[in-house]
Amino acid sequence: MRPGTPGFIARRLVEAREARSLNRQLALGNLIGKPSSTISRWETGEVTPEPEALDALARALNVRRSYFLRPMPDHGGGAFFLRARKSVEPAVQARERARLRWAQDISLVLQHYYEFPTYDVPDFLRGRSYASLDNEDIEAIAIDLRTHWNLGTGPITSMISVLEMHGFVVVYDVADSGRLDGVCNWSESDQRPYVLLARDKESFFRSQMDAAHEMAHAILHRHLTQEQFEQDFDRIESQAFRLASAFLMPATSFAVEVRHPTLAGLLALKERWRCSVKAMIMRCNDLDLIDKASATQLYKHYSFKGWNRGEPLDRDWPRDKPKLMARAIIDLVEDGIRSRQDLLETEFVISARDIEDLASLPNHWFDSAGNVISLPLSRKARPL
Repeated sequence: MRPGTPGFIARRLVEAREARSLNRQLALGNLIGKPSSTISRWETGEVTPEPEALDALARALNVRRSYFLRPMPDHGGGAFFLRARKSVEPAVQARERARLRWAQDISLVLQHYYEFPTYDVPDFLRGRSYASLDNEDIEAIAIDLRTHWNLGTGPITSMISVLEMHGFVVVYDVADSGRLDGVCNWSESDQRPYVLLARDKESFFRSQMDAAHEMAHAILHRHLTQEQFEQDFDRIESQAFRLASAFLMPATSFAVEVRHPTLAGLLALKERWRCSVKAMIMRCNDLDLIDKASATQLYKHYSFKGWNRGEPLDRDWPRDKPKLMARAIIDLVEDGIRSRQDLLETEFVISARDIEDLASLPNHWFDSAGNVISLPLSRKARPL
């Protein structure tokens, strides 16, 4: 009997296969010339692949060989919140869950060198169940959060920057699905939420709401399991929408500026409030500035104009990007702590392209120099 590979982590194989959109074990087996039954036995940990097979897996999945030997952090059993869970293909859901785990791996490496901002959100539930919250409670949480973060009641310039400054790690990824907007998962490993935003939709304004929506899950639903999320999906999503809308468009200030709740009137507010017209229609309905019938008519008019495919101004505004992890990686290199090659060979176990995508580095940054907007970080006293 041929020996396998000591230290092989079976769950790593599942993760890499899903991250590469290979939703069936047969597909991976065909890539490396092995039957699906063999892939299954590797993934369950019944047996481990021989060294030659491990090399073949690494090549097929475009990861380093050591990827399969690196222990997986204990992120806990928190849910992955996917807004369009019911309409997104299972393979896409699995892919983005796996790639969010990859982003968490990158972040944990970087946190050996730099102090990331601490998660800075009070316990607004104070022992209560999320299920006990009504709309009035959620509106109050939005006000209290803005107060805690000293944001006032005006528009949020950059939702991503606000999250990064207060302990969230945000990543962009191409989801290859028009239905997936974002994913949120709380990691017990470093006690912070991770937010993945789909960059398939080229709209800064929609990204604002997507980021706020995932933030809401971290604040209201942090302790839920995947099963609990699945069982109470509609209520949980409704609460996240309400908190996101209330945070981005506070009742006391936004309502005062809505003089004409028409498509033209809301479009005139879009640039200032940095929210989509569609989100503003929902918010006007929440605040009783329009009734349900009027909101329905606005949505119909909105669809007739073709704005579901893109609103005015969407293409005029550059998409906002996360900066935290990119800044940390660039600082490691520019400060002479690690070279690009050293990072790829000793710290990271996925490909350079995957790191660039998930950390929002410029394309081919590991091949040549690139520039990223500065975000101050505190260096830890002792590197790895």
